Amino acid sequence: MGRLFATYDLETPTSLERAAEVIAGEQSSGTFLRLPGETDRLRERSGARVEQITVSSTSSTPSLPCRIGADIHTRGEIVLSWPLDNMGTSLPNVMATVAGNLFELAEVSALRLTDISLPEEFASAYPGPAFGRQGTRALAGVSDRPMIGTIVKPSVGLSPQGTASLVERLVEGGIDFIKDDELQANGPHCPFEDRLREVMKVIDTHANRTGRKVMYAFNITDELDVMRHNADLVQQAGGTCAMVSLFPLGLTGLSAIRRHIDLPLHCHRNGWGIYSRSPDIGISFRVWQKFWRLAGADHLHVNGIANKFTEPDATVIENARSLDDPLSSEHGYQAMPVFSSGQTAVQMEATCKAIGHTDFIYCAGGGIMGHPGGVAGGVASLKQAAEAAIGGVPAHVFAKDHKELSQALDLFGDKDGAGERT
Repeated sequence: MGRLFATYDLETPTSLERAAEVIAGEQSSGTFLRLPGETDRLRERSGARVEQITVSSTSSTPSLPCRIGADIHTRGEIVLSWPLDNMGTSLPNVMATVAGNLFELAEVSALRLTDISLPEEFASAYPGPAFGRQGTRALAGVSDRPMIGTIVKPSVGLSPQGTASLVERLVEGGIDFIKDDELQANGPHCPFEDRLREVMKVIDTHANRTGRKVMYAFNITDELDVMRHNADLVQQAGGTCAMVSLFPLGLTGLSAIRRHIDLPLHCHRNGWGIYSRSPDIGISFRVWQKFWRLAGADHLHVNGIANKFTEPDATVIENARSLDDPLSSEHGYQAMPVFSSGQTAVQMEATCKAIGHTDFIYCAGGGIMGHPGGVAGGVASLKQAAEAAIGGVPAHVFAKDHKELSQALDLFGDKDGAGERT
């Protein structure tokens, strides 16, 4: 069997060599001293290896609270590897290996898991996305531009009928994709089954009249037995997408629902800031998205350019591009990036240029609802912005002959585009 490789940004009050060996021991043999039965042969076969160490900097103070005092804290990159025989092709147990007890070791004053390389055996164990980009496009009937989407707002408080009324405005306005907010799942004021029934009435009526079925991502996040039941209800009702919250669900929940449902899984990363906000501890998106894609995520949120959160544009773009990286020699496991959070027609041009293709979902809330021309005007402005970007025409030039785009650029920002946030 192959080997699993993990790359870390490590800071330590000891030496990188010492800290790397401690981490390797903790995450394989799991002890600070040799025990009876722990032979040289066993350690050679099952122990983690330190593959590479590169020093990058030193500092006089630790980045995180650290029990071991030192005048110098050394920082750099380390690469460790493990034999797949240790954990097998089990994503939860891989996570326990590469991101387990190592974060709280005394020899660590900063630690971030930045990349992982999984051997080919995982391609047989995990089928990955069932629909991905092309399957999603086929269901939504959108082939030559980004899919334009939005989120049901207010997040909570709407009844099933109130939700359906909003959905009716959106589908009549030309939207491609609608998602439940992550805070709206199966609460007493808007029970899942009632919301599903009322929303699908609207979507089916519109589809029967126009021949175009809007994709709605119903949030099925719940206990696993309830999720399976609600996923079945979505399929029985003719729905074309289900949404889950990744961190509450976990890898086991995600792979279980992937194997159960024959619909695209729209995967929301709410809670992401816990892992991303500090440069000194956590797990990078590059790592998480590999786990999620293998486990079956069809759509993955990546934030958005000039977003309302803390992630800079460069990180957003890197995250989106990382979804293009193949995970095996035979299967790319492509997932569809989802841009959201403060998005309007202003950022569309920069988004298309940054990732080099249009296989993404572009979700705007206020960018649609707040448009002077209403929902239809907001959707039209985004489609026009995409058309301009695809044609290589600057948005502010294209807007001269397109009223809705012109109105959006006037309202939401600089006509020369979204400016970079670093």
